[in-house]
Amino acid sequence: MRILVCGGAGYIGSHACVVLAERGHEVVIVDSFVNSSPEVPQRLARLVGRRPFEVHRIDVRDRAATGKVLSGGRFDAVLHFAALKAVGESWQRPLEYFDNNIGGTIQLLHAMRDAGVGSLVFSSSATVYGNPERLPVREDACVSATNPYGRTKLVMEHLIGDVCAADPGFRAVNLRYFNPVGAHPSGLIGEDPAGEPNNLMPYICQVAVGRRKQLNVYGNDWPTCDGTGVRDYIHVMDLARAHADAIDYLADGHDSATVNLGTGTGLSVLQLVKAFERASGREIPCRMTERRIGDVAQVYADPGLAHRLFGWRSELDVEAMCRDAWRWQSSNPDGYRRAPA
Repeated sequence: MRILVCGGAGYIGSHACVVLAERGHEVVIVDSFVNSSPEVPQRLARLVGRRPFEVHRIDVRDRAATGKVLSGGRFDAVLHFAALKAVGESWQRPLEYFDNNIGGTIQLLHAMRDAGVGSLVFSSSATVYGNPERLPVREDACVSATNPYGRTKLVMEHLIGDVCAADPGFRAVNLRYFNPVGAHPSGLIGEDPAGEPNNLMPYICQVAVGRRKQLNVYGNDWPTCDGTGVRDYIHVMDLARAHADAIDYLADGHDSATVNLGTGTGLSVLQLVKAFERASGREIPCRMTERRIGDVAQVYADPGLAHRLFGWRSELDVEAMCRDAWRWQSSNPDGYRRAPA
């Protein structure tokens, strides 16, 4: 199939591009490169052993530009990763998050409709569950996002669902990620946040490689096994496989769906730190600090629906997550060589 990957140079999008290419799909990347590096597509070509990917520097809010790409070639499906994604930052920049995430999705849906492309796999988030009433979290749980980022994801899901309901020729899979970590085992691509990391694993990696002095742990008084927050960490390569499986699911003519992607097991911050120390041989100094607004004590998935619909299960354990994350960071201590966006 010919697949447009919006945000394909980003962390999760780039890993999905590798899996799609390895399965024989033709991948075209659209990315604004606001939070990603133009070097990524070159590394992707090295990984899959072929000529460079077709890449367009476009912000998906530019409906005309996105539409031109979509109408210029036969596309079977779109993967939508193009969004701002930091919970903490969304509290400081809510308008930018609403404009980029919700506005970009509206324009992408317009462009898909205009081009007659009717299959979408959307990068959603477990943040839509807010503070869950019971664990593990199933897809039919109440949704009540506790931060602006999560609210944008929830609105994006509703937009996509309403388009599916209005247009029988349009189908979508919403993939609710829990906490993606790790990197491609080659060490060629990985998570490289611009500025200070907002997520736990890249912060740990940057402490280990000497770019940061210590890890700030936000709260050690949560009602968990060791007082630190518990999350469901999933290897990015497992996540990437799920996107390719979702594409196949839609291609087989199945109905729209909303699906959790996680391992089904929670790990605390300190448990992840200890696992990383074992994998890297580096000590990670930690400083306990106050809880962040919008955080919750623990969240982990019931991933059973993904197996029932796609035949998908997570395969890589926390040791692989930490080992691959460290291989990426130690091989690329300064991340990608960033070019001006």
